[in-house]
Parts: sequence; C-alpha cells; structure tokens
Amino acid sequence: MSKTDPTPSLVRAVLLGVLSGSRSATPLAVLALNHDAQEARGPWQRWRLFRSPLGRGALVAAGVGELVGDKLPATPSRVGAGPLFGRAVSGAVAGIAMAGTGRRGTPVAAALAGASGALVGSWLFYRARKAVVEKTGLPDVAVALVEDAVAVSGSVAVVRSR
Repeated sequence: MSKTDPTPSLVRAVLLGVLSGSRSATPLAVLALNHDAQEARGPWQRWRLFRSPLGRGALVAAGVGELVGDKLPATPSRVGAGPLFGRAVSGAVAGIAMAGTGRRGTPVAAALAGASGALVGSWLFYRARKAVVEKTGLPDVAVALVEDAVAVSGSVAVVRSR
C-alpha cells in the first residue's frame, strides 16, 4: 500500500475481525509481534498490554496455543456460543487497535466492525473447512494447517498495511 492510499481503518478492523473468526488469538499475537514495527504504527502500541513484555508474551503464547489446540479432537466447535463470544471479543479488540491507524473510524465503530467480522469469519471459515474436507477427502488436520497459514499471513498483511 502506498502512503497516499492507506487502507481505511474500518476495513482493517473488519479484516482482522474476519481473521479472528478463523483463529481468535492470531491477530492479537501478530499485533504483539509487530509492536515495534514501523509499518504497524498506531496508538495501540501504547496500550499497556502491548508495551509490556509479559503482555506481548501472553498474547503470542495464546496464539501458538490456539494453533496447536485447534487440531485436538476435544477442541469445541468455533461456532458454539462460548467460542463465538470469545472470537467476537478478540475481533473487537483487534478492531479497536486498528481504529487509531487511519483518519476515519472511532473505537466504537471499529470494535463493532471487528466483532461483526469475527462472527462472519467464524462461520465462513467453519463452513469452508468442512466443505474442503468433504469434497477433497483431505484430512482435517491438513486443511486446518492451510487455515492457520491464511490466518497468520492475513493478519500480518493487515497489521502491516497502511
């Protein structure tokens, strides 16, 4: 993205929200890992959670834990009430982080955009993963690994876009 054509903050909030629907902790972990990146500048970098090495470490650990935990048979469905709520909260926080990175968008609007994106993304990724497994016969773990790659690379792209 050129500096004269930045991605609007509400679009970034929705995109990180959608990616939170795939892996709820990944966008926050990516924010934590990009705390000092010039490409990712924003007021969120001053939040205590992202200033603190302990906070950043916890977010990264949560992200890694979710990438592993998603493959376990006992992991609940992402479209259950509890997981959906958690993904919406994660999307809202990621959305608020994006609110200060552009010229438009208030934190409330960005939180709503991120939470809405997370709800849509949860169902989108859930149905897409099921469809790919059913239509191709690929093991669920293989499809989940591709989903991981989409969530991580997509989050990096959104966080670093300006």
